[in-house]
Amino acid sequence: MLNSIFNYFYQFLDSFSFLILAVAGLAIIFGMMGIINLAHGEFIMLGAYMFTILAKASVPLFLAVILGALFVGMFGYVVDKLVVSQLYGRPLDSVVATWGISLLLRQGILILMGPSLPGLTTPLGTFAVGESTYSVYRILLGVVAVLVLVGLYFLFMHTKFGLHSRATMQDNSVAQSLGINARRMYSTTFMLGSALAGLCGALYAPTMTITPTMGQAFQNDSFVTVIVGGADPLVGMALSGGVLGVIQSALSLLFGTFFGKMGLLVVAIIVIRVLPKGFSGLVEKHMVKGKR
Repeated sequence: MLNSIFNYFYQFLDSFSFLILAVAGLAIIFGMMGIINLAHGEFIMLGAYMFTILAKASVPLFLAVILGALFVGMFGYVVDKLVVSQLYGRPLDSVVATWGISLLLRQGILILMGPSLPGLTTPLGTFAVGESTYSVYRILLGVVAVLVLVGLYFLFMHTKFGLHSRATMQDNSVAQSLGINARRMYSTTFMLGSALAGLCGALYAPTMTITPTMGQAFQNDSFVTVIVGGADPLVGMALSGGVLGVIQSALSLLFGTFFGKMGLLVVAIIVIRVLPKGFSGLVEKHMVKGKR
């Protein structure tokens, strides 16, 4: 009995951490800027490559994770300055531009690094509960996912940067009239979202085969989670990650990974039909009613 309960908890934590870490950067960029970043998966892939290269050069794993995230964050800043900054307020154009960037990154890494990069073994070992063994590193990823949520909440709700970001998101013109540099806020937000994507890639690099196309596994689930979450990147990300984590882990445990993935798509379709504004829209609606 205890083994079954822990097995379900472990599966949920694994699904939850994957969804939260994969979606964080995409949700921040889309929610704050309205930019649909189709290169999000490739940014995750860059983080994984940078982490692996550094780790193989004997850089401590924790430092390699941080440096991988910072590298992708700086790369995102350059991409924003050269390309994305010309497309603020043009979401459809941003889709085409970031899709082109994703193709360039994927093919560029393939040419430079080859079809795959020898990976690392999953660190920290395993532990046993009953007759089953579990990865300590997967548990750590769940803890990191929770810390990312808490850190983003504090950043956007209790700092000057967060106040300016939310003001820019709600009404760009009014924010600028109050002295907020909207373009700087957008650039910083895109850099932050890129760094979060790099963090995700660096954290999951020891658990996956490192290839130029590995980002697609993250991107598909990221977009489903963003759609289900709605416009508010913080509330939506937390709720959709939790709900989809429960559904995916339950279906994967009972019927296999394929049905877990299918369950995400079915839930996304249902939510779009029943809750067009996602979970965050439902929360906002109840909050407005509560104030009346």
